[in-house]
Amino acid sequence: MTVSAAPTGPTLQDQAPLLLSQIAGYVGHRTVALGLRSGLLDRLAAAGAATPDDLAETLDLDPFYVSVWCRSALAAGVCERDGEAYRLAPHMATLLLDTTSPGYVGGVFAVLEQHEVFDRFEQVLASGERLWWDETSPEWIAGVAGTGTPFYTRLVPGGLAQVPGLAERLAAGCRIVDTACGAGAGVVRLAQTYPECEVVGVDGDGHSLDLARERVEQAGVAGRTAFVHSPLEEMALAEPATVVINNISMHECRDIDAVTRNVKAALEPGGWFVISDFPFPDTDEGLRSVPGRIMCGIQFFEAQIDDQLLPRAAYDDLLGRHGFTDLGAVTLTPVHAVTYGRA
Repeated sequence: MTVSAAPTGPTLQDQAPLLLSQIAGYVGHRTVALGLRSGLLDRLAAAGAATPDDLAETLDLDPFYVSVWCRSALAAGVCERDGEAYRLAPHMATLLLDTTSPGYVGGVFAVLEQHEVFDRFEQVLASGERLWWDETSPEWIAGVAGTGTPFYTRLVPGGLAQVPGLAERLAAGCRIVDTACGAGAGVVRLAQTYPECEVVGVDGDGHSLDLARERVEQAGVAGRTAFVHSPLEEMALAEPATVVINNISMHECRDIDAVTRNVKAALEPGGWFVISDFPFPDTDEGLRSVPGRIMCGIQFFEAQIDDQLLPRAAYDDLLGRHGFTDLGAVTLTPVHAVTYGRA
């Protein structure tokens, strides 16, 4: 008599919760994004605690609908409840609302709901039609600037301070070039943090540079900043720099080797190239982690501009083959790593 082998691997009952958790995550995401756009989260942070009726009256919203949102925010772990009153869970105000915090993630919720991520990807799934930054909406540009700001907050000065010898040069005064500077958040932060330095922002998108010029004027640092409108593949600077920074944009370069050659040519002897980027997982286990899953979401936009995030080690190879020395790396968060080398 033949005895059938017992089934191996996960059962239907094992797999169903995996999918249900995806649905629950989607509900939580939409709840947070709605709370940010409507002002509900901001109002809860200001009030400390409030009932749905209080929130509705203050924000001129429907009380019943607000109560539905509050329960969903509670279910998502964003809020806590004491009787009829709701308040934000610990640290949620910082994480979701404080744009100056290195832990700020509130902007990610809005960015992932922009047309340029999943909606357009689905529309061009058959054609594979690509786009570039100058074809994206002003809302997208603003959203990306918001989500990129915490990367600069972590990088400047904390991340740069971990690059051997760099903090001393920055304190003494030198020329910093911020490549793919976008709307100028990093240029402002660099100029404010290192008052003895001149900061030059380089970007290929004219709209972003217009925003950057406005930003440095408002910050009062226009006298120590300048901008160059150029794709990084064509970048040629008139004066050598002590440090060239690229923050969460190196993976987007159309020709990463050409950009690296241009950076090396722009640096003074012994100058630093600092790459601050997402460390995309290079293992299945890493992809299935929470940071890996978030970065997979970012890939839907990156694919449309014809690139993908790169594993951190790819930058070691890049800098090495272009003759950079004293290579090193620092992990700042699970979604933020710094790679550096000297010319």
